[in-house]
Amino acid sequence: MKNEVVIRQANEDDRTFIFELSPYLAEVAKLDWHSAEDIQKMQDNYISEMLAKTSVPHVTLIVEVKKIPLGFVHVRTHKDGISGETCGTVPLLAVSPQSQGLGLGKILMESAEKWTKNQGCRLLHLEVFANNSKANGFYEKIGFKPEMLHLVKSI
Repeated sequence: MKNEVVIRQANEDDRTFIFELSPYLAEVAKLDWHSAEDIQKMQDNYISEMLAKTSVPHVTLIVEVKKIPLGFVHVRTHKDGISGETCGTVPLLAVSPQSQGLGLGKILMESAEKWTKNQGCRLLHLEVFANNSKANGFYEKIGFKPEMLHLVKSI
């Protein structure tokens, strides 16, 4: 299958596909102190911001097999909070539920790393919901380590 995998830049025609994955991205948050509607709205807004024009270097990449999109990654530059240097960040990675476990997420992350290196960066950051144990395990397996934790308490 690896020979059939294509990574390409997203275009306007990919918006529908990207938003189709939004409910899945919201579902894995599992934040019982927020309503499902609020999480879904946040996720939709996050995708809209991701796809908006900006002066910050960024790219959204689509992974497809036989011209069928199966996932995407968005990567952009930002300022590291500790060193202040420009680095890459992955605010969103999604693979359609029926295509998970095929190595597509790893291929997308390798592409994000390559793009980040091409920007002259030495670090790649990402954010993931703390309760998304499947994603956390995936990211640790490909070499990511936690740096900061953002904790919340419902009062």
